[in-house]
Amino acid sequence: MSASRQFAIVTGASTGIGLELARCCAQHNFDLLIAADEPQIENAAASLRGLGAIVDAVEADLSTLEGVDKLYDASKRIGRPVDALLANAGRGLGRAFLDQDFGQIRHVIDTNVTGTVYLIQKVGNDMRRRNAGRILITGSIAGFIPGSFQAVYNGTKAFLDSFSFAIREELRDTEVSVTCLMPGATETEFFRRADMLDTKVGTAAKDDAAMVAKTGFDAMMRGDGDIVAGMKNKLQTAAASVMPAGVLARQHRRQAEPGSAKR
Repeated sequence: MSASRQFAIVTGASTGIGLELARCCAQHNFDLLIAADEPQIENAAASLRGLGAIVDAVEADLSTLEGVDKLYDASKRIGRPVDALLANAGRGLGRAFLDQDFGQIRHVIDTNVTGTVYLIQKVGNDMRRRNAGRILITGSIAGFIPGSFQAVYNGTKAFLDSFSFAIREELRDTEVSVTCLMPGATETEFFRRADMLDTKVGTAAKDDAAMVAKTGFDAMMRGDGDIVAGMKNKLQTAAASVMPAGVLARQHRRQAEPGSAKR
């Protein structure tokens, strides 16, 4: 281990934005502990080791307190202070709220909100005691928009966007920074897993995950409070701040309603 290398935890790092965030870390002198709820996390770890980083991987269900404890305990066994926590793990869910299975609804809430908040509190307390650290939370521009046919998902992202600003202010007099990355639709496994491949947003062109991750990583390293990835998404969030919620919900329906890809 080189004394010049830092140590980061990245969640949801088996694919997509999380894997690209981990790659950014590895390319900028971070060793890694990465986590996801699927065996593919081991493949991700192998690819990241090729960048010269020391990489440990944990397969854990971060929608559960036990899964978060498993990840946190793994970091303690490694025995290095966490210089950066990139809390990226998340789940989506499409279709009308009343048609959704409640077990899936609960999984989205527990992954996006409960598990994320629990992990941040545990690692954040360690950072505050050391008076050093960076936290990056993957929120979303979805948090600005009432998500017709993604009602629960958008609600969880509204929570994370708000939560990130609140704890940033609470930590303002410390050397612990909190950054919220707010991407738009991104080319990942998200829409397939959310059962949204028959929607307009699910089939449209999307942002590149590597671009989104680099935007978020750079903002974290600068200590920015928040960053929206991509000019189109910046314009969308600006419009969302002045448009009536009902209009936003109707617009979202045209993008996310099942079958909208064919219209």
